[in-house]
Amino acid sequence: MLQFVLIAGVVLIVIVLGFLFRINTLVTVVKGAEKHPETKSNKINGLLMFLFMVASLILLCWYSYARFDDYTMPVASEHGVVTDNLFWVTTAVTGFVFILTNILLFYFSFKYQYKENERAKFYPENNKLEIIWTVIPAIVLTVLVFTGWKAWTDITDAAPEDAEVIEIMGQQFAWSVRYPGKDGKLGKVDYRRIDATNNFGMDLSDRNAFDDFMAPRLYVPKGRPVELKIRARDVLHSVYAPHFRLKMDAVPGMPTRFWFTPTKTTEEMRQETNNPEFNYEIACAEICGRGHFSMRLLLVVEEPEVYDKWYAEQQSWLSQNPDYLSQIPVELEELAQISVENTKGNKETENKLN
Repeated sequence: MLQFVLIAGVVLIVIVLGFLFRINTLVTVVKGAEKHPETKSNKINGLLMFLFMVASLILLCWYSYARFDDYTMPVASEHGVVTDNLFWVTTAVTGFVFILTNILLFYFSFKYQYKENERAKFYPENNKLEIIWTVIPAIVLTVLVFTGWKAWTDITDAAPEDAEVIEIMGQQFAWSVRYPGKDGKLGKVDYRRIDATNNFGMDLSDRNAFDDFMAPRLYVPKGRPVELKIRARDVLHSVYAPHFRLKMDAVPGMPTRFWFTPTKTTEEMRQETNNPEFNYEIACAEICGRGHFSMRLLLVVEEPEVYDKWYAEQQSWLSQNPDYLSQIPVELEELAQISVENTKGNKETENKLN
């Protein structure tokens, strides 16, 4: 501790002495005592700034090239390719402008350093220059914004009619997944029906809910569009699937959604990354409480035929919770019983996938 205090004291003294020297120099110049304010320090500082610029550009290029693979994640969806292209185009445009403006900044500092017999140049008005640096950025930004908006609306507009519809709900601190069953339609939900077993609050007065089933993981087929209907049960969450370049907030009381088409199975990605333990995942990208760090859902992409077999063998939620048959209206009891009998299934395929 004493050593730190001594070092800090020495640094502070050096800083104070530097400021005092600088103030003394400025006072001398103002009083006119210094007849030749131009010194060699102007050329030295200008040269050092120019060398700093060159060294920084070399370091930037080297680091970007050397670490490129460390900061690029494989993409596994059709939309992800579009998103990556937009990112790199935007990076190229903004990076070019950033490098150009900084080169000019350092070059001008060197070229227009103070010289005693040289007068500063002054441009009171230049309409052509004003038009150029207003119109060109406006056009470039319009193109970038429009292409980004188009990519966003593509995954938030209506999904294709043959899309796999899956509901995902966030709650502190886990994700729950619901599939529509053989009818392909998710049943209605009512938050007032939520309890320890009926996590989604399924409304059993809706016949579409009879064959809905839950899954411990999110299973999706390769090559088919998948629509995720997103809900939040308590606070704000966010569905983030990095390998698919997808992110959507889960907002209490305001259902959201997006759709995407997976292009690589989990096994194919394991081979591509040379990591036999690789798994896709959905993480919560919105801080939602103390357990936020653990809010993770495994996502499994399978070949369509494997997915279809797994899907067909799943038991409906109602068949696993027969106590809830009492909540079904009398006129739908027979239909519910038939649905339960038709969706008993087994766990063989799910065990294979796990």
